[in-house]
Amino acid sequence: FILIEEQDRKERIKGLDALKSNIAAATTISNTLRTSLGPRGMDKMMQSPDGDVTITNDGATILQKMDIQNEVAKLMVELSKSQDDEIGDGTTGVVVLAGALLEHSVKLLERGMHPLRIAEGFERANDLCMPLLESISEAVPLEEDTYQSLTRTAMTTLNSKIVNKIRDQLAEICVKAVMAVADMERRDVNLDHIKLDGKPGGKLEDTCLISGIVIDKDFSHPQMPKEVRDAKICLLTCPFEPPKPKTKHKLEIDTVEKFKEMQDAEKNYFVDMVKKVKDSGANVVMCQWGFDDEANHLLYKNNLPAVRWVGGVEIELIAMATGARIIPRFSEITPEKLGRAKVVKEVPFGTTRDFMTVIEDCASTKAVTIFVRGGNQMVVDEAKRSIHDALCIVRNLIRDHRVVYGGGAPEVACSIAVSDAADQTPGVEQYAMRAFAQALDSYVIALAENSGLSPLETLGQVKSAQVKEKNPHMGVDCMGVGTNDMKVQNVYESLKSKQQQMTHATQMVKMILKIDDMIKPTDYE
Repeated sequence: FILIEEQDRKERIKGLDALKSNIAAATTISNTLRTSLGPRGMDKMMQSPDGDVTITNDGATILQKMDIQNEVAKLMVELSKSQDDEIGDGTTGVVVLAGALLEHSVKLLERGMHPLRIAEGFERANDLCMPLLESISEAVPLEEDTYQSLTRTAMTTLNSKIVNKIRDQLAEICVKAVMAVADMERRDVNLDHIKLDGKPGGKLEDTCLISGIVIDKDFSHPQMPKEVRDAKICLLTCPFEPPKPKTKHKLEIDTVEKFKEMQDAEKNYFVDMVKKVKDSGANVVMCQWGFDDEANHLLYKNNLPAVRWVGGVEIELIAMATGARIIPRFSEITPEKLGRAKVVKEVPFGTTRDFMTVIEDCASTKAVTIFVRGGNQMVVDEAKRSIHDALCIVRNLIRDHRVVYGGGAPEVACSIAVSDAADQTPGVEQYAMRAFAQALDSYVIALAENSGLSPLETLGQVKSAQVKEKNPHMGVDCMGVGTNDMKVQNVYESLKSKQQQMTHATQMVKMILKIDDMIKPTDYE
């Protein structure tokens, strides 16, 4: 009875109504992100239930922070997340394109066209676009010393972010960071080896690349030296304290002599531990665990600057950067296991008595840190997100060093090609192909709208310029430079990013178009 009662309270939608309901939910999400597209896109301000405020125009971050209940709208969040995981950039574009495809498919559904025929037409159009994008792409050289092409592509990514004022500097930092940790033989980059750290205060321009690691800790004793040159670093994952029995134990002390004996034994443990570290030749100690005042005092007396409570991830990065071996027991400390760095120093920040430890010029530069500064925590967080997108794009270019020119130029070229192909396609799929071309036009229209240009007029100009001049690099002049040629404007986008955007959006639309029966959840009474 309970089951039947609950079923009665739920509403079931079928057929065209179900499709329209799903499309309305998905397009609501895409319309939210539409104004954030392009270099002149607007930011969104979101507040979490805890009261934390986030200001960003990164599509994936906006959708993750939104509290979405509708199941189809959640699919759009997943779409953005998959683009972010795979490529790292283009998260807003992929959702806007999927929304445009769904909007244009509604008109075909109302004319009585079967949803699967629409999906097939979209897939056929997408299959046409993939080789076309490859044909209009250009390979960028990676062998040059300055990596100018990589820097320009990173600059295009940073153009739409809050940090666009210093995009040249940040793009250069991102390229240097990726090239420092890149494995050029395998053409792969592990972004875990690039640590993104930040501290509010200072200007965005103070952001810098450190060929080493920054840890948010200070030396354990205030009188320890603040700078150590030619550092030999001992990395410990064992605590500086006497061993504790693992079973329950009781210690009875009934005389002063016994108490002194226990104190001496405890002191000897510490002395022995510090002696083993000192004998290995180490002059800096980094410990994953804490240590008490006794150990701290002995380390200071033996002129061994130490940092305690260093996180596990940071220990691994320090080991990678300095060439050290992580030591789990004091008995295993040997000179060969020590890491090398030119400087280990404690850096103060402002008047807040905040300190950080910087390990610079390490023996192996296979781990680096990008240290971000900004006026407040929100700016630092948004700068980190922007830098992460740029790092991902540079990594993608090392994996596949082909680029297309941005500003909506690839979308217009694909739209023209798909429209021409639709005229030669028999059957109803030609209408779906035309709808795909119109959806690509909608993407360009959104780009023009957000740049304060006349949308239809701009689209018409760009299309006619591409056809007349047979130049697939003509796009929307968002920044008002005075030329529509994106090659002249140096607006680069990764080919892989653009291909994934179209493929992911087409697959998502096909999935939504296949749902024709659903139970609409209602609130319990």
